Amino acid sequence: MKKSVFVLSIILMLSMVLCSCEPNNQPGPGGTPAPKATELAVHVGPEPDIIDPALNSAVDGATILVHTFEGLMTLDEDGVPIYGQAETHTVSEDELTYTFTLREELKWSDGKPITANDFVYSWNRAISEETAADYAYMFESIEGYSEGRLNVTAPDERTLVVKLISVTPYFLELCAFPTFFPVREDIVESAPDTWTLSPETYIGNGAYMLQEWVHDSYMILKKNPNYWNATEITGPETIKFMLMSDDNAILAAFRNGEILFADSLPTDEIDAWKDKPEFNIQGQLGTYYISFNTEKPPLNNPMIRKALVLAIDRDYIVTNIGKAGQQPAGAFIPTGLSDADPTEEFREVGGDYYDPSQEGYQANLEQAKKLLLDAGYPNGEGIPTIEYLYNEGSGHQLIAEAVQSMWKDIGINVTLASQEWNTFLNTRKNGEYYMARNGWIGDYNDPISFLDMWVTDGGNNDAQWSNKEYDALINQIKSSSDRTERMNLMHKAEDLLFEEWVLCPIYYYVDLYLKSEKLDGFYSSPLGYKYFMYTSINE
Repeated sequence: MKKSVFVLSIILMLSMVLCSCEPNNQPGPGGTPAPKATELAVHVGPEPDIIDPALNSAVDGATILVHTFEGLMTLDEDGVPIYGQAETHTVSEDELTYTFTLREELKWSDGKPITANDFVYSWNRAISEETAADYAYMFESIEGYSEGRLNVTAPDERTLVVKLISVTPYFLELCAFPTFFPVREDIVESAPDTWTLSPETYIGNGAYMLQEWVHDSYMILKKNPNYWNATEITGPETIKFMLMSDDNAILAAFRNGEILFADSLPTDEIDAWKDKPEFNIQGQLGTYYISFNTEKPPLNNPMIRKALVLAIDRDYIVTNIGKAGQQPAGAFIPTGLSDADPTEEFREVGGDYYDPSQEGYQANLEQAKKLLLDAGYPNGEGIPTIEYLYNEGSGHQLIAEAVQSMWKDIGINVTLASQEWNTFLNTRKNGEYYMARNGWIGDYNDPISFLDMWVTDGGNNDAQWSNKEYDALINQIKSSSDRTERMNLMHKAEDLLFEEWVLCPIYYYVDLYLKSEKLDGFYSSPLGYKYFMYTSINE
């Protein structure tokens, strides 16, 4: 899913260690609430593509979802899974059976009762071919996935029993992920294509509920009086999510006080803001990269793809465009994830697949030119002009212009095209592009979150890539209960990605945003979700 790393990755590693602890039953950040306004206006993204928990695959959409829905588990401010709709859980001795007990008298936002069967329905809906969820594969660790019916049962209204095929150390984190949120069967089945578009039918179980949605303008969420922990939700009565994509307009709105949080900043303003108290940078488990459509000539040739990867000066991009402590990426899986030995990072053990530093750039460039020569395209001759697609935003545009110039240095001509966010997401997903801007934020703290997306016909496999050996490796990883074996296999899987040069990493993300000093109680998870339900406004 969106968005220094050296020191910040240490913070993320600490978060990972915490994630292995027994989850507690705390409701979340709270304490004595400070004075607050009745409405908080913020920006977290443009018009969301979709706000169906099973179908969303964007971080901005996930932020809406963590306010309007809740899973068995939820995440605290450190990214640690804590109890949400579940009150307790037990794990069998072999760690393959999870039994959750739901809280008493859980209700949907319209007051109707929530039962364990709602989870059974929702999880099976998420893997249904009719639903066609990008994240269906996240349920692969549960028995019955390959047969199309999960081994998830509800012996009574408050008990949910889940059978796994192998030990899954991140399973509680999955239970906090939006695709695992429950939805109301009668609501969804009565209007499967439109239930998310109206406050009357957008029935959730989260701390807030949809009050109004003026498309391409704003969404207003109001407190849900039927939420199980409503008395502890110290945030504003309503949250107004301003749906904006123009960086300069977003900054103007923040300067004018029209919004108190901005999840975007024009690149040319970073230097002016980076020493101000409103400027915030957090570490994030993610990689900014370029997708190649591996089915379209000439990008169906791994040598061409490798040449394109090597021709990019990543140090220039992070220094002159990123300007926020991004780390040049020499691989896909980012820093911040531990290896088999938790004192070592996966990235340190795996190393780089090319030298992403400024010192290594000239040698990379020469190798890129030689690859084109060996492939029969000396100085790029014979390669047709290729289109690079990106979504609107000043930073994306500047990066597009930079890589266009760098690729021209090896004789490859590239044209640039931009699209608004929703159109762009679907163009890329449908494979209707040659090269496209992309980014991936880990969905939980395990390297497999960056690897299982590349399986054949995977919902997030925008590269349209297929490799039977790779598919078999991912299946083996997900069937293994041995941590050392899993990590070794995941290194082999990433090796395969770079034997075929499936993608072009640019840098490891940081999460950059502007937050008013008036805001207290806000937090952002390492996965990029923004939480405003405990936020107060001090005038």
